Amino acid sequence: MLLLQYTLIYASVLIFVALGGMFSERSGVINIGLEGIMVLGALGGAFVLHLASPALPSIAIILLTLLVSVLVGMLASLLLAVAAINFKADQTLVGTAMNMLATAAATVLVKSYNSARSAGSNVSAILDYIETRKVFVIKTPAFDLSLFMFLTLVLLACAITILYKTRFGMRLMACGEHPQAADSVGISVFKMRYCGVLISGLCGGIGGLIYVCASNSSWDFQYGVAGAGFLAMAVMIFGQWNPVKIALAAILFGFFRAIADAYAGYDFLVHLVNGEFYKMLPYIISLVVLAFTSKKSRAPKAEGIPYDKGQR
Repeated sequence: MLLLQYTLIYASVLIFVALGGMFSERSGVINIGLEGIMVLGALGGAFVLHLASPALPSIAIILLTLLVSVLVGMLASLLLAVAAINFKADQTLVGTAMNMLATAAATVLVKSYNSARSAGSNVSAILDYIETRKVFVIKTPAFDLSLFMFLTLVLLACAITILYKTRFGMRLMACGEHPQAADSVGISVFKMRYCGVLISGLCGGIGGLIYVCASNSSWDFQYGVAGAGFLAMAVMIFGQWNPVKIALAAILFGFFRAIADAYAGYDFLVHLVNGEFYKMLPYIISLVVLAFTSKKSRAPKAEGIPYDKGQR
């Protein structure tokens, strides 16, 4: 049951972040900065959980934590949107810079906060939220469920509906495939791309929050999110930018990521290979899967290409 619990938690993280990346790339903007958005979204949410009083109503803590994670994630994604859409900067370079900046900024902010609270010289970048994180936990006889698992199902249903059943979704995909054609019929490519990137910030912020608090009572921001953002990008590519396929891929990758945390509870796994191997397993699997499937991947045609209104 422990393995199932961890699989669902990590699948939730990957689904949130991968779907966010999907919306961004469907609009035509590559979001390499998902890792950094996760870190900053997690930082905002973790601060709320750390500072919130356990005496507050659970619903208030839940809503406030989600709101702050969403706002911080969207603000972080706004940096990419302005640089890539307005200034036509290289999207890969901007995303990479965001990833480097986010972890460094989070580490400095948390260490400064802890330093202000403590006179000690050895200050860590750890935030704890032992009591308040329990508001997201739903106890069952078998194992602990997380509220984030239900939010993931809601997001998946919304993503499918928005992308394939609404005018907004059709316009978003048109801007990622043929932006000039979309513009010719009155669709604002800049506006739709901003929407796609901001949605990725919304989802990435919550994904980061899930990663640091769904199964932990504290987090050291010096280690960021340990490549979870890049793993989510692998899930997105393997899932062919399709919400249902992304969800299935996330469960597969989440299972291998869960093994890294749950292997100690299974004697046959402990004696099979060294524990460090299990920590590398999800990343090894992602490399193998992408090596065999990337040739068949069909990304949106205009992703990564800055839109020039005068180009035809």
